[in-house]
Amino acid sequence: MAAPAQQEDVMARYRSPLVSRYASAEMAYNFSERKKFGTWRRLWLYLAQAEKSLGLSITDEQIREMEANLDNIDFEMAAEEEKKLRHDVMAHVHTFAHCCPKAAAIIHLGATSCYVGDNTDLIVLRDGFNLLLPKLARVISRLADFAEKYADMPALGFTHYQPAQLTTVGKRCCLWIQDLCMDLQSLERARDDLRFRGVKGTTGTQASFLQLFEGDHSKVEELDRLVTAKAGFKRAYMVTGQTYSRKVDIGVLAVLASLGASIHKICTDIRLLANLKEIEEPFEKDQIGSSAMPYKRNPMRSERCCSLARHLMTLVMDPLQTAAVQWFERTLDDSANRRVCLAEAFLTADIILSTLQNISEGLVVYPKVIERRIRQELPFMATENIIMAMVKAGGNRQDCHEKIRVLSQQAAAVVKQEGGDNDFIARVRADPYFSPIHKQLETLLDPSSFTGRAPQQVAKFLKEEVRPALVPYQSKMGGKIELAL
Repeated sequence: MAAPAQQEDVMARYRSPLVSRYASAEMAYNFSERKKFGTWRRLWLYLAQAEKSLGLSITDEQIREMEANLDNIDFEMAAEEEKKLRHDVMAHVHTFAHCCPKAAAIIHLGATSCYVGDNTDLIVLRDGFNLLLPKLARVISRLADFAEKYADMPALGFTHYQPAQLTTVGKRCCLWIQDLCMDLQSLERARDDLRFRGVKGTTGTQASFLQLFEGDHSKVEELDRLVTAKAGFKRAYMVTGQTYSRKVDIGVLAVLASLGASIHKICTDIRLLANLKEIEEPFEKDQIGSSAMPYKRNPMRSERCCSLARHLMTLVMDPLQTAAVQWFERTLDDSANRRVCLAEAFLTADIILSTLQNISEGLVVYPKVIERRIRQELPFMATENIIMAMVKAGGNRQDCHEKIRVLSQQAAAVVKQEGGDNDFIARVRADPYFSPIHKQLETLLDPSSFTGRAPQQVAKFLKEEVRPALVPYQSKMGGKIELAL
């Protein structure tokens, strides 16, 4: 069925769910047209201010006119200009000039399209990191509180998703936190490594600016430095083509993809624990888990994180391929691709961090289920302790080993073939051979004696590595987050 002509109903057009359904207002604005084109105008202002300070014939009146119209953007005019000119930057030069008639002659003076395009991208990437970092810190903080609370609670560990030596609920959470702390460092490093493209001209040689300043190289260098500082960057890339190297985008999306991998692993663990009924994500009072099965409590939030994290992890392939095919000083086949992948990476990371924060603020632990699973598996794990106790009581290790082998096989058959409970300890209690240690069995089976240094590791890790890493974000920790959908 064809859509009605001139349909204005927003519900009749596709909208990316990254924005319409999930993203925060702040991140959606960061990649908005208003932010983009408003930044273009600020960059034209910075250029004019710097050129004026270095002696070009630009008046205070022209500067004031530009300052007064930074956010006075006629988007309809710009769209009409772009239809006519087939060039987005020149469309906005004309639109800006229309409301700044006195400054019209000096807007974009000496610059190329990538002066506003690439420099704006770098500003938006930097600002995107600044939005993500406090969110990631909040997730780490919430999980750190959880790990601290459950640092001593024994839980069955798993390797190969098979029962293994005990750990603690808090120690397992610290595995998640450690990955996220690595991501925090990576995001900080990626943000701090970003430089400004600066004022480089059409192929990066600064030839147009050298001509403007009549061959004065020092003024061209100072122009680059001044504009870079006005944009809030400490450094500019010393060499560029028409664009900054597209390898920069690889670095940006690689750290976001790595964050996606961390969150996918965490939320997969939570989904598995939910199946075991040991830990669950928050479940609202009126939430429906299944349209057909009313009893279900599906881990919907964790599944959303995994789903979106997969998308985030794949996006790094875009800049990898783009960087590989940038011929010489640049080709335009980067543009459309970057419009999609850069924005989607940050929007997706923003969504999954908000969702994971919500999860981490409401994790539900079921101690009795955890204890029951330990009781099912711990008897087998205690066999070495039983052998050592018997040897200390005067027994022969090899004889004891054979006795335990037979009893454990019998107990395993009850569990696997009959579906019964693990009765290994009952068999040990009933066997006169083990009478010298019958009174020690409760001590030998104390779960806390099987968790090693897990509680101490949690305390040391949180104190020495996690809490210090969160100090720069303390003022932005905020309250709990509620998900709209």
